[in-house]
Amino acid sequence: MSILLKLLREGLGRVIIFISKLTQPKQIERSPEAQAALKSETSQLSLYEFYACPFCVKTRRAIHKLNINIETRDIRKQQEYYQELSQQGSTQVPCLRIEQGNKVKWMYESDDIINYLNGRFGMS
Repeated sequence: MSILLKLLREGLGRVIIFISKLTQPKQIERSPEAQAALKSETSQLSLYEFYACPFCVKTRRAIHKLNINIETRDIRKQQEYYQELSQQGSTQVPCLRIEQGNKVKWMYESDDIINYLNGRFGMS
């Protein structure tokens, strides 16, 4: 039964990804200078995810729309990413790792992550 459930979940995830690719939102346009300035800011962010997770797809769509580059870390494909996330007490995805100086903040929940990214990188 659990194998069937895994296959169903993975299959539905792939359908969601396919639909997401077909309906990709338009990206924010910035000057080349403004876009380059964001590179150092976004280098401090990492998104821990599962590729076929609907909430992760939702978060990646927001990242695409904001036209920012954030490293994605699929915890199913890389054991080290799974271990990094599990050391925080939860393997819930999506999870945004935010480096601020010598401190690290972990943000869970797709809506919270999207609101944070919109507030930080959205165009006013």
